[in-house]
Amino acid sequence: MLKEFKEFALQGNVVDLAIGVIIGAAFSDIVGGLTEGIFNPIIGFLTSGVDLKAMSVLIGDVELNYGLFIDSLIKFIIIAFFLFLIVKSLNKFQKGEEEKVTSKACPYCYEEISLEAVKCPHCTADLAE
Repeated sequence: MLKEFKEFALQGNVVDLAIGVIIGAAFSDIVGGLTEGIFNPIIGFLTSGVDLKAMSVLIGDVELNYGLFIDSLIKFIIIAFFLFLIVKSLNKFQKGEEEKVTSKACPYCYEEISLEAVKCPHCTADLAE
């Protein structure tokens, strides 16, 4: 069982996932710094000094901090946008790596022939005889 776990844990997908989680956590910190250090002060300036995280409403004895939700929503939108850009660029890069088709199968004997050819030399020779 330990051997199977070791094989599973050291597979490429698991290691790639672990690296992705670590990079994602670091990226989350960067986005947190961006929203708290740049976006929230700008929003505060535009709303006459209102702190986004302090925005709340009191309903009875319960305080609903909708400002925290708005802050988290801004972080999510930023992360989702950058992930969209990364996936879009990876897809574009992978399209460029696709192999160009240079041959096709002969419709009569299924031998590989040039794209411009109608029949392979073998099938053409059969017709001449």
